[in-house]
Amino acid sequence: MSARRQDQRRGERVAPPPTPEEWDVRFATNDAVEGWQQLGSQAPGPTKKCWEDLRRDPLRHDNRQHPLHDNLERRQIGERDLPQWQYEVTGAGRVWYCPDGAKRVVWLTYASVGHPKATE
Repeated sequence: MSARRQDQRRGERVAPPPTPEEWDVRFATNDAVEGWQQLGSQAPGPTKKCWEDLRRDPLRHDNRQHPLHDNLERRQIGERDLPQWQYEVTGAGRVWYCPDGAKRVVWLTYASVGHPKATE
């Protein structure tokens, strides 16, 4: 793992800048940075697919990508109250994110190789 990757922090871009038609994917938390790096190490192909899907269409509903419910349905990112979604990267691996349509930014709030206890 490169030193740059290890030094990533909240607010930074997850990958290269988006093209004009893509969404910008950024970390909302330092825990998401760490979880994303673990996902990338353990499941590089599915993690790349997740990143590509979030860049193209973070609001798509399918068997891997959907809004969270109940107390996880919304999250405060800075001054904005945003909907929170989940992407199932692997059988247990998850990414939670908040799409900000006004800014075309996807904020990663959580990433883990294991199933989150909060949704059990």
